[in-house]
Amino acid sequence: MENTNPQIPPVQETTGSSFFERLANSVVLKFVIMFILVLFLLIPMEWVHGLIGERREREQTVASEIAGKWGQPQVISGPVIGIPYTYMSSVNTTDDRGKPKVETYIEKDYVFLAAKKTEFSSEITPEYLKRGIYQTVVYNATLKLHGHFEELDLAKLGIPADDLQWEHAKVFIGLSDLKGLTTTPQLKWKDENLGFQMGAGDVGLFERTMESDINLSGKSTKGQFLIQMDVRGSRSLTFFPTAEETAIQVAGGWENPSFDGGFLPEDRTVGADTFAASWRIPSFGRKFPQQWTGAKKSLYTILNTDFSDTDTDTEVAAATVDAGTTATAAQAVEMSTEQDMVRIHFLESVNNYQKTTRAAKYGILIVLLTFTSLFFTEVIKKKRIHIVQYVLIGCAMVLFYSLLLAIGEHVGFNWSYFISALATIILIASFIYGITKQMQISWLFSLILAVFYAFIYLLMQLQDFSLIVGTVGVFVILAILMRLSTRVNWYQFDRRN
Repeated sequence: MENTNPQIPPVQETTGSSFFERLANSVVLKFVIMFILVLFLLIPMEWVHGLIGERREREQTVASEIAGKWGQPQVISGPVIGIPYTYMSSVNTTDDRGKPKVETYIEKDYVFLAAKKTEFSSEITPEYLKRGIYQTVVYNATLKLHGHFEELDLAKLGIPADDLQWEHAKVFIGLSDLKGLTTTPQLKWKDENLGFQMGAGDVGLFERTMESDINLSGKSTKGQFLIQMDVRGSRSLTFFPTAEETAIQVAGGWENPSFDGGFLPEDRTVGADTFAASWRIPSFGRKFPQQWTGAKKSLYTILNTDFSDTDTDTEVAAATVDAGTTATAAQAVEMSTEQDMVRIHFLESVNNYQKTTRAAKYGILIVLLTFTSLFFTEVIKKKRIHIVQYVLIGCAMVLFYSLLLAIGEHVGFNWSYFISALATIILIASFIYGITKQMQISWLFSLILAVFYAFIYLLMQLQDFSLIVGTVGVFVILAILMRLSTRVNWYQFDRRN
């Protein structure tokens, strides 16, 4: 009997991949995920920036505490002669019955005279003063002011010479923080040796005004003076020129001074650990006249918040008076600022927080370049790296900046950068070796990371050329990556059996 049962052909199994499998293995998707991951890493990078800012504020707080006990940034001003006088002042009022009457008062005021010429000379010894892991720059300074005054021109003031109390004349000088005085300032006026004391408060030409009584019973302001004082301060020293002609000479032992304010030195010499500078400043840019009356309040105000203890009186009106003229009681003196002064900043040789902040600004660039290099290594060597492992590598690179900040507070920025970079490179390289099991790939990626970190360190040293070097460097890296991409068959990742 013939077998008529038909034979069922075997079913051929298909090996085609599903849409989701192809999507999971897509190169485009991986690029998108890497881009999203880089954006998410901006969040911990902002945390790092916040941590740097917090530690920097702490450093500034400690520096202010040290300066409060040692001496704030100092402003040296003067000298100015003040001669008191009295005058009659009439006020129209009404009595209890509503009838008009005139009340007469005796008012006291001063005639002020700036020096004809003043020469400042100073020897400064800056040093670091530490508290815990923080430090700030402080200094000791020996100051000498010598020069001379010319005669007061009472004809321009319209005040009779007999109305002035010549025997009660005073010489005023200013020092912004009197706590920084280590000795009592001494005044040599003509042949007399005198001392300064704190002002009574009726005259406040400067932040902190000191005065010395001089006897001008001869009704002459012409004479020579010599003022000596030893002061302590921190971070900066400022000279406020008040004379018709001012000369300033400063020398000290510091490798990194910054000449600031409204005048640059005519001559300067900055060596390995010493500096010297000199200025000559005429009165044409001065905002107050050679002699004036009525304006007893502060001649200047400090706008820079570096001077935390500024306590100037801002009640002086801002009417411009040309230098060399006379201001009467009906006129006022315009307020001067730092742009009318000579300032010397004693910068720290290395500021860890500033350099760490600059390094952190390049953080996302390093992460992006590292991820791109890792992806090309994955494609060329045909070793798959999971996206979770990308996340861990990104976290390690963000942690680099926390290491840089923490270690730098103890050993300095340069050593901290080297240690943190070396630790990060070893960690990531060993992690890649654990993934790929190939020492060659691990060494290759170590070299790539080392080049990236060295490149960023080089940019931080080139302050003036960092932009052009950084742009050219990134252009070269992009060119290399583009060249490598031409050697990869990108369509091979879409082929499926």
